[in-house]
Amino acid sequence: MPSLKEEIRARLKEKYHRQAKSRPSDFARLSLGFQADPWQKEFLDSNSKRIILNCSRQSGKSTTTAALALYEAVTRPRSMIVLDSKGLRQSQELMLKFEDFLERLPIKAIDSDTKLSKRFANGSRVVALPGSEDTIRGISAVTLFIEDEASRVPDALYNSIRPMLAVSNGRLILMSTPFGKRGHFHKVWTEGQGWERYEIPAEDCPRISAEFLDEERRDNPWFEQEYHCKFMETDDQLFNYDQVAAAFSAGVAPLEFSDEELGKYPYGKFYDTTAINSR
Repeated sequence: MPSLKEEIRARLKEKYHRQAKSRPSDFARLSLGFQADPWQKEFLDSNSKRIILNCSRQSGKSTTTAALALYEAVTRPRSMIVLDSKGLRQSQELMLKFEDFLERLPIKAIDSDTKLSKRFANGSRVVALPGSEDTIRGISAVTLFIEDEASRVPDALYNSIRPMLAVSNGRLILMSTPFGKRGHFHKVWTEGQGWERYEIPAEDCPRISAEFLDEERRDNPWFEQEYHCKFMETDDQLFNYDQVAAAFSAGVAPLEFSDEELGKYPYGKFYDTTAINSR
């Protein structure tokens, strides 16, 4: 017969087990030993289908999403989770964080086709892929897609990702530090509708010291982008973002040509500008 102390301990374990299944932040704390920052806890427990993380470097975004991916894999049978980034190295780094958390659990993956793929007894799969449209196509019914370093992932890849979530009604998470006013990461952050947004400057990360930030502020010309989540103008552009945006007007109709005109002035030859301008 168990002692009173053992019975109390068993009841507490049962209680924590229920909490871990109901809230990802409890699972991360109790099962993985991950003490989340306030924003990380809020993110982990969010039910939003579309989330974008605009974060300082070294703020813990990859670690947090790795914990969420593991929670999905072990608590929601037959999940299909894809971890993606611009290149193979970044995808491997995210998978390594996932594996580090997995080693803290009593369960293990039952099959690993490669170092970038894990399959669990409950039917869940976790796959890490490099940022290539060719490697992504063919994967379907994705329940959770995490795009790391999204500001550097090609837009063609992002456009090919979204249909994978159609049947499963899956979740899409974009996370990155900004990289200029361009691409889908910037567009989603500034214009996207229905997205839950998190902006995490370096000061919100207790592991980054004020002394280090003072040094970076003085010596790093990319300080505002790397640590304050600012979308800065790129060095190689002739016109800045606001100038380009101001050049467009919804009140100006596009110039259209008839089939006869297109046949008269085929692509690759000089146009008769007099005839065109006379319109």
